[in-house]
Amino acid sequence: MGEPSGSGCQGASEGGSWDGAWRDWMTLAVRQAEKSWAEGGIPIGSVLVDGGGEVVAEGHNERVQTGDPTAHAEVVCIRRAGRRRDWRELSLVSTLSPCSMCSGTAILFRIPLVVVGENRNFLGAEDWMKREGIRVVVLEDPRCVELMERMRREKPDLWLEDIGEAGPDRPGEGPGAPSVG
Repeated sequence: MGEPSGSGCQGASEGGSWDGAWRDWMTLAVRQAEKSWAEGGIPIGSVLVDGGGEVVAEGHNERVQTGDPTAHAEVVCIRRAGRRRDWRELSLVSTLSPCSMCSGTAILFRIPLVVVGENRNFLGAEDWMKREGIRVVVLEDPRCVELMERMRREKPDLWLEDIGEAGPDRPGEGPGAPSVG
């Protein structure tokens, strides 16, 4: 369930036949993440793939660019896919472990496979997706790890804002907040 149709697929760490395809799809997601970073945004990218392995939509985090707090890469990607009836045959690929909102979107549309670039810098709602029957494959792709480490190093306030940790109750952590100390 969840792999492109007819794949006989195994997990990435098991050397399954779709391992190379997952990495190719992740390369497309990384390009989307790099696009967001070049635009001054948060470097997270996503692609949606059909049962035959064809990319049907791409997206990157656009929160900064649009001012829309829901414009996470996975949600943008799913929006770009438009109205569909084949959600249960699609795979969602993301450079970073999906947050609760993005995981909830995958659960809502019953997307059976989510391929994650990395979950070291942020562990999203992977357990929730698994409990809902979604197969989650974590690649621990070094490109994805580096993108988020760079983000956290170069724009820590923006990172905290993105994960909902910045705010008035946490001085010095939000954009425009006075520095402490």
